[in-house]
This record gives sequence, structure tokens and C-alpha cells, in this order.
Amino acid sequence: MTRLWCELAWLGGERPDERVLISVDGERIESVTSDADPPGDAERLPGVTFPGFANAHSHAFQRALRGRTHGGPGSFWTWRDQMYELAGTLDPDSYLALARATFGEMALAGVTLVGEFHYLHHGPGGVPYEDPNAMGHAVLQAAAEAGVRIRLIDACYLRGGFREEPDEVQKRFADRDVDAWIERVNALPDPAAAIHSVRAVDPESAREVAAWAASRAAPLHAHVSEQPAENDGCLAAHGLSPTALLASVDVLSERFTAVHATHLTDVDVSLLGDARVTCCFCPTTERDLADGIGPARTLRDAGARLSLGSDSHAVIDLLEEARAVELDERLATMERGNHPTVELLSAATADGYRCLGFDDGGRIEPGALADLVTVGLDSVRLAGTDAEHALASVVFAGTAADVRHVMVGGRFIVRDGAHADLDVPRELAAAAGR
Repeated sequence: MTRLWCELAWLGGERPDERVLISVDGERIESVTSDADPPGDAERLPGVTFPGFANAHSHAFQRALRGRTHGGPGSFWTWRDQMYELAGTLDPDSYLALARATFGEMALAGVTLVGEFHYLHHGPGGVPYEDPNAMGHAVLQAAAEAGVRIRLIDACYLRGGFREEPDEVQKRFADRDVDAWIERVNALPDPAAAIHSVRAVDPESAREVAAWAASRAAPLHAHVSEQPAENDGCLAAHGLSPTALLASVDVLSERFTAVHATHLTDVDVSLLGDARVTCCFCPTTERDLADGIGPARTLRDAGARLSLGSDSHAVIDLLEEARAVELDERLATMERGNHPTVELLSAATADGYRCLGFDDGGRIEPGALADLVTVGLDSVRLAGTDAEHALASVVFAGTAADVRHVMVGGRFIVRDGAHADLDVPRELAAAAGR
């Protein structure tokens, strides 16, 4: 039994509870008591303790692009060429090192669960490794060594574009057909599924991926309407928007997550809201790639949930992703207060866990997974914060640098801002510095 006494803890309300005693038995929370005196054997956690943060959309290998693709002109499509060049250089060993360092950085930022949207499957020219899931197993091992939970979201990828064959690099992403994808993904431990995009998967194959996920009650994700060119291409090829196309082949459900959902029609919003999907916003990537600002408030009003991801890892900071949803929408709408602070926190915690298939995480309550993040209030950014304003202060002024302690499954993987097992800066320099 481990007992933690939190100066402040967010239990889901409009403000944090004070003097919260959390008892942890194994990997789960046994009890939560507010306004409690600290027992002598309790570890004291100054600051605000939150449920663990869920990074619901990650491409770990893209961490190696940081700083190399950000300063020049171009668009999503020119950036994609640079990303393809990087993808072509990786093998299972180098991917393990890069992903472990990236997940280590996530741990330091308070991420306790990552959804890895995985499409870098095969060797050069699309030749499968001896183990067809060698790259996926490298990613799973990387998360285990970094101490974070992972949901491997294995992406079906069959085409290079609408009715186009994959190019040389895309062959590394692509399976022969949807049956080959199913055969390969069936060998993975407890995966989620993804339709990479309507560009990369034809409608009937998308239907098969959705059926596979439904038969296992597994999460299903897809990139949706990240770019206007994707919408234009889908309309030209199929006469439907990407969302409408996915709806027509039975993809949309409460288990579905639409990643980005940036360029939507009113009909798209209604389809997503009526199906009670989750929409994963990745603001630091979306602004880096000049993708645009998605209609987050409209989607929530229609019935969708929101989650957050750091995607290409221009920055790994879930607090930045959370506030950016609100601040970017302020720029787009010229109105403040589109998203209450607690909704942004829910997107970073419970709703992120839920869209990755971990309904028992992202909350501080008895029976929940003991995944916790403590944010200090003693930095120059947060010094002087009182309990009444602590949540808004952390969300709108805090950063990953303010994360002090991180627990996953009852074990501290970060203490006093340092990883318990990894020298993360050294590993990042070696793996991402290339």
C-alpha cells in the first residue's frame, strides 16, 4: 500500500480539493479522502495532482524532425516529403532508441498513456521483416522501457493517394491488402486499429477495418480532413467528404476518434456529433503545418468529445495542447471562453484515456488506475497561485517543465522532474540528433 498526501488534487470539479489523501494498492487507487491530515507514512506532494495525461495521437519517429522542418516556408505537403525522407532511414533498432527517448520526454511532461498511431511497418521497398511486426514490437518495447502505458494504434495503409499506388517510401507503410493487414495486426498484443486516411484506404477496405475493430470492441482512429486538398480529392474520387465517406461504410461510432477534424462541413459536424465520436486535436502540429484551426466548440456542442495529441512532436507538452484548443479558437472566433478549464483538463485526461480504450483511467477515484501527475506551483510561471485559481493557472500558464512527479500504475517513473530510469536528454541527443 502506498499513501500520497496531495496539497491539492483535481477530482473532476470546478476547483481542486485540498489536503487529499490517496491510497494506492498495486496499480489502482483504493481510496481518496479530501481535507485529510497527512499520515506519517504518506508521501507529500506539494502542488496540484492530476490524473495522468493521455497523449492520444503520436507518431514517435517524427520527434527527430524537431527544429529541422519548422523554420522555412512550405505547407503540409512539403513537410510530408521531409517526413518521408526520415521514415526511410529507420529500422527496428533505431526506431526503438528514438521511440524510447520520445516516450521518455513524454513521461517528463506528465504523459502516462500514449496512443501511438503506427504506420511505419515494413523494411525498405515494403519488404516485410522476418517478424512482420518488428517495428510495432520496437515501439511497444520502447514504451515499456520508458515506463508509460501505450495503446498501439496499428494503421491500415494500402494506397499512396486516391487510386494511386504507394511510392517507394510509402511501400514501407503499406500492406498488400486489408486481409494482409488483418493477418499482421492479429499477431499484435491488444492493438487498436486505424484507417490511416481516406487517401490511403479505399472505402470497402475501411469497412473491413471498422468491422475488425467492432468485433473486438477496439478503438478505431483515422486522420480526417486535416487538409482542404484531402477534402477536394475525396469529393473528386467519391463524391463525398471524408467524414461522409467514413459514415457510409459504418466507421463512425463512440469507439471512433477523428484525428484533426480541421476542415469540416456542417453536415460533417452533425455526423460526428450524432455518432458521439471523439475528435483528437493536435494544435501544436496543426499550427506548425499551417493546417488551420478546427471547430472544437462546435463539435462539442454537437455531441463529440475532445482529446489531445502532440502528433509530430514539434512540442511535447499536454498543457500547451490543452490551452491551445481554447486560445486558437479565440483567434478564429474573436470570442473568449469557448472551452471551460475543466473541459480542457478532461480532454487531457479522462477523454484521452477513453478514446484509447482505457475507461478505467484518467480519473482520481477508487478503482481507477493509479496514473497521477503532480504539477508544482513554485516556478516563476505559477508562483503565487492559490487554490481557487489553480486549475486555470496550470492550464493557461503551466508547462511541461512544471511537472514534478509522475506515477504510472502505482510506480513513480518521474520524481522531482527527473526520469527514474532514463537519461532522457542524452538519449534524445543520440537518437533524434542523427
